[in-house]
Amino acid sequence: MRIYSWNVNGIRAVIKKGAWAEFIAQHQPDIVCLQETKAKEGQAKPDLPDYLEYWNSAERAGYAGTAIFSRTEPLTVLRDLPEAIENQYGLHDDSYGNPNTEGRVLALEFPQFWIATVYTPNSKRDLSRIPLRFDKWDPAFLGYMKQLEAGQFGTGTPKPVIYCGDFNVAHEEIDLARPKENVNTHGFTPQERERFGDMVKAGFVDTFRTLHPDARDVYSWWNQVSRSRDRNVGWRIDYVMVSKDLLPKVTDAEVHMDVMGSDHCPVSITLAD
Repeated sequence: MRIYSWNVNGIRAVIKKGAWAEFIAQHQPDIVCLQETKAKEGQAKPDLPDYLEYWNSAERAGYAGTAIFSRTEPLTVLRDLPEAIENQYGLHDDSYGNPNTEGRVLALEFPQFWIATVYTPNSKRDLSRIPLRFDKWDPAFLGYMKQLEAGQFGTGTPKPVIYCGDFNVAHEEIDLARPKENVNTHGFTPQERERFGDMVKAGFVDTFRTLHPDARDVYSWWNQVSRSRDRNVGWRIDYVMVSKDLLPKVTDAEVHMDVMGSDHCPVSITLAD
């Protein structure tokens, strides 16, 4: 089973460029998780007759949003963080607006696992959204993944979780081209990196780094303004995380730097039957 994650930075733009059709034809994913779709269901025509489509769009038009396209029908479909978690962490109190209304989380339950896609809020250049990330969003999202794993939703059966997406953080120095120059830059602050580390401590595994511990110069996002992709001055901020118990089934984890169409490239894992 091939599971892909891609921040498309506008699904309609990727389709218009022809990059979407090329990606699907070449990679033939069984499940593809998208972030930053910037569209509501029906506004984009991904032309996927062999897939079922599940969307979670932002209330604000043309902003954020996630989607999952699957060849197999799920048992359960859940959108956003649960209301109890939203209230527990006070997500609606963020000065930029409630991130839980921006279509940032979508989870599907299958017989053998949950899969979730996430588009994590950016901390902003002035780091003004660090309090949201550190105190609210990141622990709220991790708490939700642990609840899915424990069987608190859907069919009520404990099962492994796969969650993937744009986490807007490079975890270690090896995960970005210029770590020393970017200390305390949004996406590489101690607070964001600590919260990513919390996921690892909670039993979730960064599949690519675990299977390729020494891989360097492998990135999933590049700054378009500075044309940094031409020089591969990038950041690895897109991940596929899995419950520790599922790791033996992960036979490969890849970052598809050759796939164009967005300022991000897809990342993927392959699961044994």
